[in-house]
Amino acid sequence: MDASLLTVQPTAPEPIYRQIVEQLRRLIAGGQLVAGEPLPSVRDVAGFHAINPMTVSRAYGIAEGEGLLERQRGKGMVVAATRKATQTASHRLALLEPQLQALARHANELELPAEPVLRRLTKLLGEER
Repeated sequence: MDASLLTVQPTAPEPIYRQIVEQLRRLIAGGQLVAGEPLPSVRDVAGFHAINPMTVSRAYGIAEGEGLLERQRGKGMVVAATRKATQTASHRLALLEPQLQALARHANELELPAEPVLRRLTKLLGEER
């Protein structure tokens, strides 16, 4: 994994460390990060995204506390071997629930009908694959 796999949005209301932890959860649950795979160093992630290294360190620490990551001498942080590489589709969908609720709330606030929002979401999902 390299630092560019993580996306950081400094202007988002969610703190950057939480953004990183959530992405790690999704990447591991979806099988994009597999057990034993090394993560980029704190310094590499911080430098790539121009953020404070303590922010990345905090995110890695939280993920380690949750059992997602583990420290290995000489390798740094790696995806935890004890963590199941892929989760059920319903578990992975549950990880999206907060963002889906926020999307629905925003669409309702903008008085957008569901159909064009779903079309756009479907298009975006197709573009990402």
